[in-house]
Amino acid sequence: MSKVDLHIHTTASDGKLSPAEIVKKAAGLGLETIAISDHDTVNGIIPALTAAHVYPKLTVIPAVELSTDVPSGEIHVLGYYIDYTNQEFEADLTRMRNSRLERAHKIIEKLQNLGIKIDYSRVQEIAGDGTLGRPHIAQAMLEKGYIQEFKEAFNKYIGHGGPAYVERDKLTPTEAVQLIINTGGLPVLAHPLTSGNVETMIIELKAAGLVGMEVYYAAYSFEEVSPLLGLAYKHGLIATGGTDYHGIENNSETIMGGVDVPVKAVEQLTKLARERGLKIPQ
Repeated sequence: MSKVDLHIHTTASDGKLSPAEIVKKAAGLGLETIAISDHDTVNGIIPALTAAHVYPKLTVIPAVELSTDVPSGEIHVLGYYIDYTNQEFEADLTRMRNSRLERAHKIIEKLQNLGIKIDYSRVQEIAGDGTLGRPHIAQAMLEKGYIQEFKEAFNKYIGHGGPAYVERDKLTPTEAVQLIINTGGLPVLAHPLTSGNVETMIIELKAAGLVGMEVYYAAYSFEEVSPLLGLAYKHGLIATGGTDYHGIENNSETIMGGVDVPVKAVEQLTKLARERGLKIPQ
């Protein structure tokens, strides 16, 4: 079990556990550093930091995961040590979250045309107070027996290129990197193997201010991690990692802390944050 997990989602977006539950679980698993990195929202950060006060051995890094759009699909950019109190940033995130609601309506309509009868009201119930997203739709499909496992929804229906896939209002990867920098954060390319030509994307985003790349990821084998590590070293990027944990905990998800992320990743991020004068929660 790793001591570090820098990619975790809560009920603030599309995770199944609240920020406090994530913190409690992480402490119980013996993790020492986690990052709350919900999709297009920072609403889970303050509750997580508050909950962490009773676990002095656990550090919570404030983060966010921004969805961006490229012709070949989606690229996500993580932002660490962001200023989660920045009102302009919150306005940008609100706009992005609203586009998720419009997208959900359109996806559900497409699914219904395919004979998959999912109620929007049920998807809202599953999402609760979090930002409604495709994982909530997938959960509703699973409940009604249209799919046998969670990832099947994305592979067959609502993933990029699927018959019920719908585009939404998103930033470009470069815009996401710049937004994170402007919000006082450290931009890191998430799960880069979804980026098409990884090195081309790295070069483009490094010029915009990218500081790291998610090398250690739940779905990546050693044969995939090794060349990514080489690219990170070649381009002077911090090699980070995490599980992309959503709290689903079935045979398709890695447990929090289940990816061997080096402590060095945290040390390098924190050092850079200090050098740039970013706010580091105590």
